[in-house]
Amino acid sequence: MSAIRQRFSGGVSSPELAVFVSGVVSMGLEILAGRMVAPQFGSSIYTWGSIIGVFLAALSLGYYQGGKRASRRATEERLVRVLLATGGFVAVLILAGDMLLAGLSGFPLPPRFASLPAVTILFGPPTYLLGFISPYGAELSKKESTGAASGHVYAVGTIGSIVGAFGATFLLIPTLSVSLIGLVFGLLLVSTSLVILAPTFPRRTVLATLVVGVLLVGAVAVPSAGYSVRGETVYQTQTPYQELVVADLGGTRTLYLDGQPHSAMDLDDRNRHVFEYTRYFHVPFLLTDWTNESTEAPHQSGDIDRVLFIGGGGFTGPKRFVDDYDVTVDVVEIDPEVIRVAESYFGVEERPRLNIYNAEGREFLRTTDRTYDLIVLDAYKKDKVPFQLTTREFMQLTADRLDEDGILLANLISAPTGPASQFYRAEYRTMDQVYPQVYSFPTSGGSVVQNIEVVATKSDERVSQAQLEARDERRDIGIGLSTELADYQAEVETGDVPVLTDDRAPVDALLEPMAGRRYVVSQTGPGGNVTAGTG
Repeated sequence: MSAIRQRFSGGVSSPELAVFVSGVVSMGLEILAGRMVAPQFGSSIYTWGSIIGVFLAALSLGYYQGGKRASRRATEERLVRVLLATGGFVAVLILAGDMLLAGLSGFPLPPRFASLPAVTILFGPPTYLLGFISPYGAELSKKESTGAASGHVYAVGTIGSIVGAFGATFLLIPTLSVSLIGLVFGLLLVSTSLVILAPTFPRRTVLATLVVGVLLVGAVAVPSAGYSVRGETVYQTQTPYQELVVADLGGTRTLYLDGQPHSAMDLDDRNRHVFEYTRYFHVPFLLTDWTNESTEAPHQSGDIDRVLFIGGGGFTGPKRFVDDYDVTVDVVEIDPEVIRVAESYFGVEERPRLNIYNAEGREFLRTTDRTYDLIVLDAYKKDKVPFQLTTREFMQLTADRLDEDGILLANLISAPTGPASQFYRAEYRTMDQVYPQVYSFPTSGGSVVQNIEVVATKSDERVSQAQLEARDERRDIGIGLSTELADYQAEVETGDVPVLTDDRAPVDALLEPMAGRRYVVSQTGPGGNVTAGTG
């Protein structure tokens, strides 16, 4: 075997460089896989378990096959071929990843395994190829013993994985799109191949390197359709927390988070409630005591003076509250990019009675010394629910931050009945452990997955549906809620679901029956008519 050429003054050999880069790319692709898969399959523990399992299995198989062939076939040129083949697969991921994910989502599997075929087919092959690099690198190593060569390769590859994990998490994902991140990893493979080939540059291998480089750049350069079923994409980015898309369709601007509609705004009437569920945010104004129910003073808020929203999105509720009522609204949003997008695309601006905080909801409640009359919890998605915002301990924290007759409203996504209702019923039972009275309002009817508004009060008095309807007629709160109050659900069966606690909150298992189910987001037209949309 010819001596390994040294590339750098520090004595890093070509095989060591290849091993390091394979570690960077394998871990970087693993982090990236979570972002690519989330819009189609969500980002539950089952999705991440599938990703981690597939990457480990593919690497193990690559290590095994590479080890069997290394003694006979390990050369620097073959290292380059493996790197380039991996780069070719990355180009396919960039160009057709979304289409392939959509096409692979129809396998008839239990929901918790739904993402496994797609992850295996898309990310298994390139990860398998990267597994060849380490045994080839050990075979080409100049170390005197097998143990020294193996240990050195493991160390270099692990350092590369650390760089890939931190680089993707803290640098690439917050600043670049998925396709550009893929391009970065692909070009890293191509440039490493060129470094290994220098100074001889075999003609055929160099040509293959250039072809892969062109494929990678071309995959990114091919313009994606700016119009889809969502409408015209106005803005799109990856944040440290989620994929974020702003799209316009038929005079309505919608904010999508990880592929699901979160907020919507009528471009001609920016304070109109487009999504029906946001109208239910006004229900607490019918549950408070009023000293004067005269309708002479418009848009009264009763005893509600200070409101906290946990979760901002497009700020539909906060904007409407500040405009309609004499209340001060604090909004806590964990994702700074969501705040920036709300300000840039949804007409949000801080004012004397609208305060915006970039913080995690539970931590904000734990550290603040303020108390509120109403807390609106709007931080849940269909398949991604921060468990720390669901537990009995968290509900107790909200109660501690509410005034004596304070109210908590939680916007859940679930089915009201059937197997897909488990999360909703568990959350209802958990809130019932802390609050004297809990009310439930499904927003779309039937047993489909939908927004369900669960309202909990510290008052011991139970307010009936008839009383709420009477108050709606007497009180002027700026919006009529007769249709919404008709959805009042008097009885909720909770005997077969757990109370969620910090010690045990099986949120992913409770959400699992909703996987693959149609999510209905009812929408209101300018004239008040309600139609069903799909999330």
